[in-house]
Amino acid sequence: MLENFYPDEYLDSAYEIEFDRLYEEGYRGIIFDVDNTLVPHGAPADERARGLFAHLKELGYQCCLLSNNKEPRVKMFNDVVKVQYIFKAGKPKAAGYRQAMELMGTDKDNTLFVGDQIFTDVYGANRAGIRTILTKPIHPKEEIQIVLKRYLEKIVLFFYLRRK
Repeated sequence: MLENFYPDEYLDSAYEIEFDRLYEEGYRGIIFDVDNTLVPHGAPADERARGLFAHLKELGYQCCLLSNNKEPRVKMFNDVVKVQYIFKAGKPKAAGYRQAMELMGTDKDNTLFVGDQIFTDVYGANRAGIRTILTKPIHPKEEIQIVLKRYLEKIVLFFYLRRK
């Protein structure tokens, strides 16, 4: 049962992912969560995010931001990185992930998902059949509903790490 929530990889940061290697392995699309995956909640895209997306585009990746936030928040971030985006995505429903792949022209076999939450990000991507990379949250300050979910995530991560 818990396996539905397990990521394929668990890393400290989205900025340490070996995107060059993954491109060589055949991945062509990356779906990203925004808040606490790429920047702290509500923050605009910073130099690190700008550099990451420039590098990904150079490599040949298609990218899409997938967020449950409203459009002004996602658009503010995207105005800097300039990729596809979907707001009010309804994660963990698989439909948003499928829509992102359609926008990027990719499929479940050559698409990655990168996010910081198990019960929305990872679970939704797993439901869509996409390879998942869970990252640790960038900043500890979060909305109360996310703080509460983090306690349950610790249980899932305990069993995930024990299995690995």
